[in-house]
Amino acid sequence: MPELKLPPVAVVLPGTGSDASFAARAFTEAFSQVGVHTIAVEPDPRRVVGSYLDALGDAATEHGSILACGVSIGAAVALSWAAEHPTRAAGVLAALPAWTGSPVDAPAALSAAYTASRLREDGLEAVTAAMIETSPAWLGGELERSWRSQWPHLPLALDEASGYGGLTVAQMSLLDVPVGICAATDDPVHPHRVALEWAAALPVSAVATTTLDAIGADAGVLGRTCLSALTDAVSQRDAD
Repeated sequence: MPELKLPPVAVVLPGTGSDASFAARAFTEAFSQVGVHTIAVEPDPRRVVGSYLDALGDAATEHGSILACGVSIGAAVALSWAAEHPTRAAGVLAALPAWTGSPVDAPAALSAAYTASRLREDGLEAVTAAMIETSPAWLGGELERSWRSQWPHLPLALDEASGYGGLTVAQMSLLDVPVGICAATDDPVHPHRVALEWAAALPVSAVATTTLDAIGADAGVLGRTCLSALTDAVSQRDAD
């Protein structure tokens, strides 16, 4: 990636209800190929966004400049942090963005809020069993592990995620940090159109795509696809 001077560290923020284990497997391989160390953040379910911002700030304080990366809500938080700290963000890698700006009516936000309510009503075991029955096998296994690790505070984490307001289109248009976006073309919870909205609004950005089956077979496809998109974004910027 000769066009982009990469920092020594990338901080990766998991998606809603997910954990550092999945985030590490999604990005570590791709970053190791370009000499970047991965810090996968374990969310505090009592203050998800706060724990993410702490991790980004701590890494930037230590290293000066970082790649801010995330999946779903983690991508939104990474982008917002980069907008607040553009001199400390060398780039943003955004996997499976879930909504633009307000979470109102977004499938991922509605799903998180519904799951939080069912967890409070029915408990972890019943809701986890129902989730496994209706999810791809790989996703069910991932969430079963992470949900158990975040219990009993998991409903708080899901509520926080469902109400998180990310950058608006207008705010994105002011961000000069390069952004590589990965979208899954067959993911109804993280619609492809949202990734396209982000790319249309962000001045230095590009989208590359994958599928849910590909992610299930190898989570590392998320990191590789994001890095490919970041390369394209920087190449397009330098060509203009």
